[in-house]
Amino acid sequence: MSDWKLAYHANCWGALGGNAQGVTSIAELSYRTFGDMDRALSEIAAAGYEGVELFDGNLLDFSATDLRKVLADTGLTLVATYAGGNFIFDDILSEELARVVRAADRAAELGAPHLVVGGGAKRFDGIRDTDYKKLGAALDEVKTIAEERGMRGHYHPHLSTIVEGPETVRRIFGLTEIDFCPDTAHLAAAGGDPAALIREHATRISYVHLKGFQQEPFAFTPLDRGDVPTGPILSAMRETGFKGWVCTELDAWSDPAEGARASMDYLKTAMRS
Repeated sequence: MSDWKLAYHANCWGALGGNAQGVTSIAELSYRTFGDMDRALSEIAAAGYEGVELFDGNLLDFSATDLRKVLADTGLTLVATYAGGNFIFDDILSEELARVVRAADRAAELGAPHLVVGGGAKRFDGIRDTDYKKLGAALDEVKTIAEERGMRGHYHPHLSTIVEGPETVRRIFGLTEIDFCPDTAHLAAAGGDPAALIREHATRISYVHLKGFQQEPFAFTPLDRGDVPTGPILSAMRETGFKGWVCTELDAWSDPAEGARASMDYLKTAMRS
């Protein structure tokens, strides 16, 4: 596991949401954690992580100069930014991609190697077969946006989108060339076996999101607890020759610094063994 570098997402240092102006202006909608990002980066570094991932909204709150200083002060590397979109509606796709470009430009300016997107809207009247083709085409555009900036583009299947479990994961990656960023908790919550999916799609995986998952009551957890053991997932990554950044995340936690430390303690033990 010495080929792995450990990062943490800054998403649980406050409530998760989006920009209110995005309700009336698609180009202004972004993911956001309503919290103190300076504190988040400081506590992520104190927990022993080398890198950080930021939502696009939080990333763009900083000027490149200011974030470069925070990264230097904490010793962290900006590993990725995460954006999203509906990606299936022709009339607003250019607005959504413009938003992705804005985040990608800032991330690339700061040397981040990865651009991650989630999305693929579920229509109010049901999923249409053509929605997967539209999503696949949009993701290829995201891949191009990333590559033009020296980054790798990734799609992150997510609960509440049209790509959740194994069947739809297979379907979308047959329709796009973008890399697959597996989120182990979301895949498990959708009925998938994260370790099996990592093995199945190993050639498409160059960046991983790790987190724990508890079924009852539904919750995401640090890696040392929950109903989906992390050990087999790490074994699958090792056996398939995964190298690079691994980002642990925790969407919500009452003490985010404690959650980050708990997952790091687990990973240190796993890496020693």
